[in-house]
Amino acid sequence: HALLRLAEWKQTKFCRMCKMSSKEVKAGLKSAREAIKNKEFKEALKHCKAVLKLEKNNYNAWVFIGVAATELQQPDQAQTAYRKATELEPEQLLAWQGLANLYEKSDQADFKAELPKIYQKLITLYEISDKAKYFEVSKKLVEVYQLEKNYLQVARVWRRLIQVREREAEEGLEDSELLELWKEMTRLLQDTVEDQDNETQQHLILAFERALQMMVDVPSEVHKSLSQDYIKCLSKLPHEVAKLKEVCDATLSRYPTHPYPLEALSENYIRTDDCNEEAVCCFSRLSELDPNNSQAHFGLGIKACQDKKYEDAIKSISLGLKRMRSSIIGWYNLALAQLKMHKYSDSATASSQGLKSSVGNSDDWTHKLQKLKLEALVRTGREQDADEALQILTQISDAKNDPVLLALKGRAHLQKGQTEEAFQVSAELLSSHPGSVEGLTLKGLAHVAKEQHKQAEESFLEALSRSPDNGELFFLLGRLYWSMGDEMRRDRNKAHTHLLKAAKLDPYLGSVFRFLGHYYKEVAKDQGRARGCYKRAFELDSSDAEAGAATVDLSMEQGDMDSALTVLQSVTERATPGSAKWAWMRRGLYHLKTGQHQQAIADLQAALRADPLDWVCWECLGEAYLNRRSFIAALKAFDKAHALQPTSIYSLYQTAAIKQILGRFKEAAAEYRQISEQEDYVPALKGLGECLLALARNALDDYLDGRAVDLIQNAIHYLFRAVKQRPDLSCLWKLLGDACTTSRTVSPNRAKVLVPGALCGMDPPDQSHTLDQRQLLTLGERCFGRALKLMPEAPRLWCDLGLNYYHQSRLLNCLYPEDDAQSLLEKAMQCVKKAIKLDSANHTYWNTLGVVAMAKGIENFALAQHCFIKSVKAESNNVVAWTNLGALYLKKGNIELSHEALKIAQSLEPLYVNCWIGQAIIAETVGSFDTMDLFRHTTELSTHTEGVKGYAYWVCSTLLDKSNRDSELYLYNIVQMNAISAAQVALSKYTGMRTQTPHTFLTLIWTTLVLNRSWIYSVLQRAVELLQASPHTDQLSFALRGYGRALSDDGQWEEAVRVYSSTPLEELHDLIGLALACFRIGRLPESVQSYEKALVVASSEKEKACILTALALIQHRLGSMDHAKTLLFKCSMLKEPVPESLQCLCALGLVHGDVTLASATLTELLKLGEPIGGAVEERCLLTCTLLALQGNFSGVHREAARAIHRNPGNPSLWALLSRLVPQYCPNKANGGAVAGSVACHASLTLGKRALLYSGVNQLASGRHSGEDRRRNALKTIQRAVLLCPEDPAGWAGLMAACHTENTACLLTGSAPRREDLERAHMTLVSEKVKSLQAEDGLLAQALEGWVLQQAVTGLKQSSQYDQAETLCSQVLSVSPEHPVVFLMLRQVQCERLLLSEASNCVPPAVLDQLSAAVMANHTSVSAWHWLAEVYRSQGLLAQASVAYRKSLQLASQLGDHFGKMSSLLRLALLALMPCLAGVCVSEWKDLVLEASAEVLKMGSSPVALLYQALLQFSIKMGARETRRLLEKIVYASASGSSETIASVARWYLLRHLHTKDDLELIDTLLVKATAEGDSRLVDFHRRLYPSS
Repeated sequence: HALLRLAEWKQTKFCRMCKMSSKEVKAGLKSAREAIKNKEFKEALKHCKAVLKLEKNNYNAWVFIGVAATELQQPDQAQTAYRKATELEPEQLLAWQGLANLYEKSDQADFKAELPKIYQKLITLYEISDKAKYFEVSKKLVEVYQLEKNYLQVARVWRRLIQVREREAEEGLEDSELLELWKEMTRLLQDTVEDQDNETQQHLILAFERALQMMVDVPSEVHKSLSQDYIKCLSKLPHEVAKLKEVCDATLSRYPTHPYPLEALSENYIRTDDCNEEAVCCFSRLSELDPNNSQAHFGLGIKACQDKKYEDAIKSISLGLKRMRSSIIGWYNLALAQLKMHKYSDSATASSQGLKSSVGNSDDWTHKLQKLKLEALVRTGREQDADEALQILTQISDAKNDPVLLALKGRAHLQKGQTEEAFQVSAELLSSHPGSVEGLTLKGLAHVAKEQHKQAEESFLEALSRSPDNGELFFLLGRLYWSMGDEMRRDRNKAHTHLLKAAKLDPYLGSVFRFLGHYYKEVAKDQGRARGCYKRAFELDSSDAEAGAATVDLSMEQGDMDSALTVLQSVTERATPGSAKWAWMRRGLYHLKTGQHQQAIADLQAALRADPLDWVCWECLGEAYLNRRSFIAALKAFDKAHALQPTSIYSLYQTAAIKQILGRFKEAAAEYRQISEQEDYVPALKGLGECLLALARNALDDYLDGRAVDLIQNAIHYLFRAVKQRPDLSCLWKLLGDACTTSRTVSPNRAKVLVPGALCGMDPPDQSHTLDQRQLLTLGERCFGRALKLMPEAPRLWCDLGLNYYHQSRLLNCLYPEDDAQSLLEKAMQCVKKAIKLDSANHTYWNTLGVVAMAKGIENFALAQHCFIKSVKAESNNVVAWTNLGALYLKKGNIELSHEALKIAQSLEPLYVNCWIGQAIIAETVGSFDTMDLFRHTTELSTHTEGVKGYAYWVCSTLLDKSNRDSELYLYNIVQMNAISAAQVALSKYTGMRTQTPHTFLTLIWTTLVLNRSWIYSVLQRAVELLQASPHTDQLSFALRGYGRALSDDGQWEEAVRVYSSTPLEELHDLIGLALACFRIGRLPESVQSYEKALVVASSEKEKACILTALALIQHRLGSMDHAKTLLFKCSMLKEPVPESLQCLCALGLVHGDVTLASATLTELLKLGEPIGGAVEERCLLTCTLLALQGNFSGVHREAARAIHRNPGNPSLWALLSRLVPQYCPNKANGGAVAGSVACHASLTLGKRALLYSGVNQLASGRHSGEDRRRNALKTIQRAVLLCPEDPAGWAGLMAACHTENTACLLTGSAPRREDLERAHMTLVSEKVKSLQAEDGLLAQALEGWVLQQAVTGLKQSSQYDQAETLCSQVLSVSPEHPVVFLMLRQVQCERLLLSEASNCVPPAVLDQLSAAVMANHTSVSAWHWLAEVYRSQGLLAQASVAYRKSLQLASQLGDHFGKMSSLLRLALLALMPCLAGVCVSEWKDLVLEASAEVLKMGSSPVALLYQALLQFSIKMGARETRRLLEKIVYASASGSSETIASVARWYLLRHLHTKDDLELIDTLLVKATAEGDSRLVDFHRRLYPSS
């Protein structure tokens, strides 16, 4: 009972306590809730812990602890509390919600890992109780699974969610919400569908299908987008291909313009390498819908590649890769197509890109791309690529078992030059794979590398037998045959055949077309085909520099610049730095040629990056810089080129030219001189002349006259060397004119320049002659004239010529005041006006005209003012014109205007000394104190004569004025400015330029101070005046002698006689000077007296000989021939005879026909030794005249030729030879024409006459325009008449040339083109002859007679007998006793009679009249020839023979060599005619033989030989002698013979051979006739042998 009571007591106590704790727990939980609400989380924890002490399994307390701990950032405690709560009541939501909240906020990994389980528990709890929470937690769970990439759980959770929604749908839920859930499921699963398991993929497919089924708005954009996603999903599943096609077809049926289904199908076809018709149709349709779609391009490209349309494949695949750069299939197929097209570098690049894209993908693609890259690298042929290829081989596992890879390995070794290794690889390959094509090809290539061509051929042929359609093998064989031995090189057809086969089998192999181009260019000589082949080779392989260069070069040769430029543009656009040198070089030259200098520089620099040691490229770059005016850069470029190629003249020349442009004349001259020492390079000689001329001007500016003269002399020397090379260049003649005119500022006594004789026209031409200032200026005038003949419209030349005339006039005014300088000034005015007319905008020409207009003698100040103002308007910044205008105003006394003009000039150019001198003169005029300071300033600026004189004058004046020594002006101007030293230096420069001797210095100072002139006559005259008042008679005589000689030199003979007469006449020079002056003015007796007095005074034998010779000449002039001979004999008897006396004696004997005297004198003359100078021509002329007088005509030609051989540089001898040849040796007229041309080019003075001689020789040789349109007699004589229109002989020659042309036209059957010119030419000659009457009356008379005969002959030839008869009658009316004209009249009448009554005989009376008229012309051989022809025409052969004998007799009497030969030949022809007609009388036969033999004795004559051969033919046609004589003519050398003679001989020879039936000799004769163009003989042979 005690235990029972104890138990009751405890139970009562426990119940009491429970009631009390339940209240405390509630209060504690309430307090905890309030604390959490008030964010007092620690207090809440305390309350909860208190509750737990009372009730440790209190669910709410644990939940509150979890909440408070979470807020206090105590996740572990919170997790423990929530876990405890879930354990206490697992089906309660609060703890699970808190736990989920804790895990969501926490970043701890273990929490995140537990979060899905919590969501799963909540989903279970919410599924029944709260659908909204259920969906929310489900979505959170899906997000967690998606982050964990657990797509299967995502699919399952979402599928369960949809199932719940579907049950709700049965209760009224809208389908749109279900649709969104299905669409959301597709979104959740489609991204990585290819990596999911099959269940997940099926869930996704189901989701797409249910979503598409539930969509109501079909078609629509939403439906199309969902369908696209479904297709995209299926395309990632290889096992769902059928479903993919089904869906794509369904989508296309609803959306036919939607490209994505086609794109997915295309991608599938490409991935499966399926290019059937359905695939191609898909690709094409996709391309139509989306032209930029990559899959379409890939598909079409792969299909094209399979069809071997590699160009289309590359194009399509490249387009696809533009949008899909990471496509492995694209890069692989692109590399494959490029390899097939042999674009190995591009293929290697594409393979590399594919390998980059294949990282992380299938190893199969990597292996394929490696193989492609390996083959591409091996076939590039570059050594560095071979190294990379061998490295790739090490990365391929089964390379040793693959024959293709082994062959590539061997080729890689060949690329590196490792032939032995290549042989080893080929041996291994053939041992493991016997007979493999790769192994045999490799073996052949190895043999080629060792130049074992035969073994290589065998290997290639064996390989070709195993692979007959291998284009590469055909190419290798073709290339091998191309490079094999000499026999194969001679016959390229075998190589050509194999190359054509290779091109057919492999039309994309560019090397084949390159070698075909070589064949067509070098063997077939077909430039068009060669260009086409090269172009094709370059199109196939743009890296083939050889083919590209050949294409461009051939295009340029054929004038197709656009095509060439297109090729170059395409190459340079693709070229990398340091490559494509050939293209950059050629394009740079093209741009340089077209003036695009900047582009040319860029191109040539690019070419130099490829080859910095190409000196030609450096030269081209320098040229481009030079054209762009970048002189320093151009100079460096040419220096580099010259350093690389020291023998290059061009680079050295351009270096000198640039230095010349930069004003470094001395350096430029040195380099020009270096070139001229190597060869006569005209541009270098021109540049050297310009530099020397510039240096001369600089020396003149510094008053260094001696140096300037030397430089001018050297400039003329080098410029003349250039002119001799290129006389057709106007610029060279201008420079010569400038050089000669530059001497104008030199002191006259120093202006002595050595000039080549050929340039100045002095003999001997091969030596240099000293010219004074006047002669130099005259030579400059001639040079400018020559330049203007070449360029008549050049204003600069006209201005320069005008300035030359102006300086000549100034020189005449200063030194030769008695000469008329007015004409020169007028010429100067006209020339400068001509320049202005050609270029009126040039201010320089206006200024020059103003200066000339101000010159003394014109002084047209109004015109000068107008010109200066026009010059200023044309160029406002014109200091010279302003200064000249100020000088004009100053001369007219207008000080103010002069000052204003000079002030403007000073502002334009403060360093121009002339304007300061003008201001100084104005200051001097107005009496300004600044005058001396202004003159001093001019001496500081430059050394000018007026400035020096003015400053010296003022210094002297100031020094002489002793009254102002202490003034400030004196201290400043004299002391402070060091005036004495400055004036001394300035005067030393001035006098150093003007004179060097003390006497001339004093005279110059006097003339400068008093007259301000430097005339030599005035100086001498003043010296005479001063010495007349002095006791120095010797000096006076010397001065008078010099004065008289100066007057004589100037042609003032009357004044010279007066001056000489005022001398004592005791000195030899005075007497000789007086005698010569008297002789010149025609006072011959006084001249004889003076010479006789001089003979007494003469002290030496030479002086006496010269005086006796002069006396003999005067006696001959007086008509005393015997006295003249006596005096000349006296000269020859002296101990020291002079050549002149013997020449005079010889000429006297020749004139009077005394052969003995002339011969003896000439013998004595030859004993004196070789002549010099002009005596060479004179002695040659005397010798030739003597030989002609003796009848030795061939000796005349030989003597002239011998003289030329001894003196080849003497143009006078060449002219003499040209003059003698047509008269004495016409059969050598061609040589005479050449001699005349040489003389014309060698001498300007002889050129005019020698040109006429050359034309006469061409007439003698029968050279007319029908033979040579450029070089014929008419052209030559026309030029001669143009150069010398006043020469009547030239017009007579022109008349003869026109007659020759008309005759040639008649002979060829064409109409004459120069008829009716006879009277005009005759009138011209008659007018021109009038000026010749006084000089040579006999020549004038002969010319008139010849012209009349020529005119009548021309009129007769054109059948104008009435005009010819009228012309003769007119002449007879003036000169009735003119037998020649009377004979011509009778000839005209007789020929008219013969033409009108051709069938009747000429009456005997008429024949008697004709005979009488001929006999009246006792010196005309041709008249007898004409009469003989008349007799022959009437059949009177005996009378004709007598007439010919009369002509022969007359020719012998006259010594007419050619008249005698002509008579003999005509007589032989007359006798031959009856013999050929079959009347072979012994008399005629003997006459032919006799006449022809006489002709042959006189010299070689093909005509005489022909007559003898024809005579033999007429006697016995078939005789051997007949053939011998005819063959002698037919097969003789062509020199000196006529083609007509040879043609006649061939004709008769063919008749002889036809008789003998000698076919072999007939064939030989026909070959000869065909070679000579003898169509007449060929036609004759065709008639004789019609069957042949």
